[in-house]
Amino acid sequence: MKEKDINIEEEEMTSENSEFSEDPVTPEDQEEQESSEGANTSEDPEEELDPLEKALAENAELKDKWLRSVAEFDNYRKRTIKEKAELILNGSTKAIEAILPAIDDMERALESGEKTEDPQVLREGMELIYNKLLKALEGLGVKAIETKDADFDTDLHEAVAMVPGMGDDKKGKVIDCLQKGYKLNDKVIRHARVAVGQ
Repeated sequence: MKEKDINIEEEEMTSENSEFSEDPVTPEDQEEQESSEGANTSEDPEEELDPLEKALAENAELKDKWLRSVAEFDNYRKRTIKEKAELILNGSTKAIEAILPAIDDMERALESGEKTEDPQVLREGMELIYNKLLKALEGLGVKAIETKDADFDTDLHEAVAMVPGMGDDKKGKVIDCLQKGYKLNDKVIRHARVAVGQ
């Protein structure tokens, strides 16, 4: 064989090898390619679930949430009923604590009344106790309804007598208060019993 023929054969072989050597594929590359192809062909796990099974799972989850909500509401209802019962039983504690000092003063006044015969001393003692009691009630939100020269108001007053011949300026006005009325935080707890001019 001639030298030229050998060179041509070598060139052809190198050109054939260069075709294969452009993208050399290793076994690791083959595994990655296969795994990526497998990933592309496989479906989502959620899509593989049967729609009925998926609906049953959602139903079970919603049922569990509903049962928990019902239990929580039942506990809340029982707790509020208990708190309301305790409030009814013990709600007057604050009022009683405010009035007790006035009762103590009244007991001391009764004891001292046996030792003295001076009516002025007894009167002063009663006035002090009365003022102390009014102050305690005001601290609880209790206030007397104003009746002096007030217009008659059915929301605040109860007319027990009509006084005729008082003149036009006294018509529809409170003439006299027979029993004081009281409000608790702007709510009437007892109407004032009054005589009204006609």
